[in-house]
Amino acid sequence: MTDVEMKPADDKKEEKTTEEEKKPIPLTPVAEIKGNIAFIERAVATLEPRFTHRVLRSLTHLRKRLDDKVLRDAINEVYTNESPTKKALLSWLPQASPEESMDIDAAPQPSKQAQSEPVPEAEVYLRLLILHHLLTSPSTYPKALNLAHDTIEKMQALNRRSMDPIAAKVWYAVERTYELSGELADARPHFLAAQRTAALRHDDETEASLINRILRSYLQYNLYDQADKLVSKTTFPSAAGNPQHARYHYYLGRIKAVQLNYTAAHTNLQQAIRRAPPARTAPGFYQAVHKLTIVVELLMGDIPERSLFRHPVLEKALAGYFEIVKAVRNGSLSQFQNTLSKYAAEFEADKTYTLIVRLRQNVIKTGIRRLSLSYSRISLRDICVKLHLDSEEDAEYIVGKAIRDGVIDGRIVHEKGWMECGGQKSGYGPEVSDVFSRRISYCLELHNQSVKAMRYPLNAHRKELAAAEGAREREKELAKEIQEGGDLDDEGPDLGEGF
Repeated sequence: MTDVEMKPADDKKEEKTTEEEKKPIPLTPVAEIKGNIAFIERAVATLEPRFTHRVLRSLTHLRKRLDDKVLRDAINEVYTNESPTKKALLSWLPQASPEESMDIDAAPQPSKQAQSEPVPEAEVYLRLLILHHLLTSPSTYPKALNLAHDTIEKMQALNRRSMDPIAAKVWYAVERTYELSGELADARPHFLAAQRTAALRHDDETEASLINRILRSYLQYNLYDQADKLVSKTTFPSAAGNPQHARYHYYLGRIKAVQLNYTAAHTNLQQAIRRAPPARTAPGFYQAVHKLTIVVELLMGDIPERSLFRHPVLEKALAGYFEIVKAVRNGSLSQFQNTLSKYAAEFEADKTYTLIVRLRQNVIKTGIRRLSLSYSRISLRDICVKLHLDSEEDAEYIVGKAIRDGVIDGRIVHEKGWMECGGQKSGYGPEVSDVFSRRISYCLELHNQSVKAMRYPLNAHRKELAAAEGAREREKELAKEIQEGGDLDDEGPDLGEGF
């Protein structure tokens, strides 16, 4: 056997130190802001919006690390001392403490004489960061509202197409400012005017953001008819990003659910779940979509899967909805009423209370179905007692409606006051075929959307063409060799008369 050369311990230590040195050191917030502004200037110079989108993708992580000192240092390092833009930006931040000002004076200042003024997009980006920072404290909401108005006027005065991706984020921050200040209805005229302008300029990202802002404003005040008219009169841009599409489908699902169109609502909510960011990235939106989806599925007569309530992000948020699902599944009206009264405040905050109240009929239908499977004949009085109904007349009306809707197979004998239940329905018929048709159409639509979302490497077809050309050349060479070889019977040796 060959001897294996062993590395000394010192070499292993050196490898560990080199691996530790290779790990990237995280940037400070000030350095990250300066790098983002450099990307924005590069995007404006090269007319490539992908650099701006790269900057905006880091906004969620960056705004959690902002404070007054970070923003002041970033503005001081980006702009010269004589810049009027610098003074305007610093006016929205509190003045530095004496200790911080002494530290700034003591630090060696680089020469800024030859430094050029950053592009206007950099100023709007810094305003966006300041606006998000002011929204972290309720005491600064009035100042944030003034900054939002000033930023809107600034963007409309500049009117630059390279600013459109940042403008979409600014409009979200403006809507958040009005909502936290309790004046969301006052922002609606600004959103409508800006949406018309964005549609005329074919600014897809800003238009998608503004349509979602207007829909949220309508739904916040329960103006479902106006929201439905807005959806019918506008066309949502197909080029918008997945987060905007997810919000739009969620709002559509809420509108359709209120309008009793549960199938369309369920389809839109499934699209919202598919297009939404991961659960760890946006847990609030993930929970809101699933809460509404569970209620819609119950209204459609389906029971959600139990594994959904064990999801780590959804387990605590869906505690009340899990109790509602158990009540509907058991057909217990008393359990449903107790759960509804216990979690009423939570359902009101989620804006699903009115939809959950509609589930009362589903609970009763489930209870009647269970009774029809257990009894071949049962009196209306017993039905009234078991389902906790008010009177026998209500029980008769509910049983008659269930028979007419096809929930149970039976008939009511009015003279004797009981319900005779028929045999259990078979698993075949037009209802089953309709269910299979809906499932097949959903799978086909999912397949088409997946094919459209696929991405192929560039020039991949050229490799196949080159392989096909090589195969044709080999066939030509083989045919040429056969022709040059001649007839094998003439050139071969004499094999005898028997061959």
